[in-house]
Amino acid sequence: MSDNQSWNSSGSEEDIEPREEPGHLVGVVDLSGVLSKWTNYIHGWQDRWVVLKNNTLSYYKSQDETEYGCRGSLCLSKAVITPHEFDECRLDISVNDSVWYLRAQDPEHRHQWIDSIELHRADSGYGSESSLRRHGSMLSLTSATSGYSATSTSSFKKGHSLREKLAEMETFRDILCRQVDTLQKYFDGCADAVSKDELQRDKIVEDDEDDFPNTRTDGEFLHNNNGSKEKLFQSLSPKGINGIDFKGEAITFKATTAGILATLSHCIDLMVKREDSWQKRLDKEMEKRRRIEESYKSALNELKKKSHFGGPDYEEGPNSLINEDEFFDAVEAALDRQDKIEEQCQTEKTRIQRSSPVPPGDVYSSAGTHRFSDKVEEMVQNHMTYSLQDVGGDANWQLVVEEGEMKVYRREVEENGIVLDPLKATHSVKGVTGHEVCHYFWDTAYRNDWETTIENFNVVETLSDNAAIVYQTHKRVWPASQRDVLYLSAMRKILANNENDPDTWLVCNFSVDHDDAQPSSRCVRAKINIAMICQTLVSPPEGDKEISRDNILCKITYVANVNPGGWAPASVLRAVAKREYPKFLKRFTSYVQEKTAGKPILF
Repeated sequence: MSDNQSWNSSGSEEDIEPREEPGHLVGVVDLSGVLSKWTNYIHGWQDRWVVLKNNTLSYYKSQDETEYGCRGSLCLSKAVITPHEFDECRLDISVNDSVWYLRAQDPEHRHQWIDSIELHRADSGYGSESSLRRHGSMLSLTSATSGYSATSTSSFKKGHSLREKLAEMETFRDILCRQVDTLQKYFDGCADAVSKDELQRDKIVEDDEDDFPNTRTDGEFLHNNNGSKEKLFQSLSPKGINGIDFKGEAITFKATTAGILATLSHCIDLMVKREDSWQKRLDKEMEKRRRIEESYKSALNELKKKSHFGGPDYEEGPNSLINEDEFFDAVEAALDRQDKIEEQCQTEKTRIQRSSPVPPGDVYSSAGTHRFSDKVEEMVQNHMTYSLQDVGGDANWQLVVEEGEMKVYRREVEENGIVLDPLKATHSVKGVTGHEVCHYFWDTAYRNDWETTIENFNVVETLSDNAAIVYQTHKRVWPASQRDVLYLSAMRKILANNENDPDTWLVCNFSVDHDDAQPSSRCVRAKINIAMICQTLVSPPEGDKEISRDNILCKITYVANVNPGGWAPASVLRAVAKREYPKFLKRFTSYVQEKTAGKPILF
């Protein structure tokens, strides 16, 4: 039985799994609540009762219908949870091709849901660090042993000579060790024999001098020098010490060392070749890995760019798979939802009493002194010259809406496939002055009361008492992309040249650039050139009565030139403009009438 097999049979999960210390255990809590779920491009976001339990996310139409069974569920073991890049309340949950788009009521609730989902995934054995260690350890030991065996077998098949040479090296090593021991014994014997011979030689010399025979230690008598020398050589003969053949051992030792050197040389050559081969394989594998990583990154980027068809991120574009009818239905459904929400909030907005100081009228008589003064003056003069012209003649204005005193005209203009239709509307409103209408249109303190399309806005820079640079983002109307706009808003009073003619109040909004509000990838930057031009007509009161709001009438001319900054079907844009502009004028003028009712007239 191999090592890894015996380990697998004796090992247990308790041996592998790390034990968490007390105080570090995290409880998994079930969670339920209301989340908005994206349904389709007609119905958009719908509130659903969502339940997180037993590593499963389920949703119901409402909390009251939980007993009838869920409408859908996702197993979270292999789910991918993605917080949205821009929408702080949204999270997307995907399992293979199934994607749920969910929105919480605020960022805190989104974080709570994400944390709870991650805890359930970790408790199920996926995604947690302990589970990765547990499953990874068993796999690592098993695969390491089997991988070594496979690699070794493959290596020996390709490098059979190297294995044989290594075995030869082991044999040579054993032979060499035995030879060294034999030679060492021979050298030790030689050293002992030399020492004994010197002692005997000294004794022979003494015996010669005394002319007496001497007895050697071995019992032999030496009577002359020739005899002693003969005995000495006889003791130092090659086979006289332990029977060792020194010449033969020396030849064998030399042959062994030569074999070792030859084998080492052969091993080095084989290892160099193997190193070159492995280096080539390594380079090939690294190149293959680099290409795979590049392909993965490219595919990931393409996947991020390509939004899921039918999802809330499906972008507009000339290559859109949504036809114009579906596009219009989706936009109209989204606008209807916004109107419904706005009707519910409108009553509360009108109840809020806001007061904003009204500067004296002479403040609006000039463009002021700031870096955009000349541009403001140019825009004002253009609007006074062209915007007040009659819609007849060669201007090609088409009447698209007529409701009582209100008329809306349009000229069809397209540039590079983008609809740039100028729009012009005229209206007459009783009981308000041109100053009041322009004041509520220009003052940002009242903006959210009557503007329903804005998601948020802020004043980037205040240029003067009657001019400011404003940045605002508009609510996204799916499937169109979200828009933002950066513009300079200026309010002016134009005195009449004739005393019988009324003065003119004007608010012009036109796009500018500013370092503190650069375009971003989140929104498409639109360009605007808009003017609200108002004149107040006063009818004389009867008798000695003071002028009341019944005696005043405001004539409004509203012009808008908007470049949406991106592609959308021309028919859809024109249909939306035909629907929304009249609603905007009626809503705004009604708001001004409500705000000024019972207040002193502001001429």
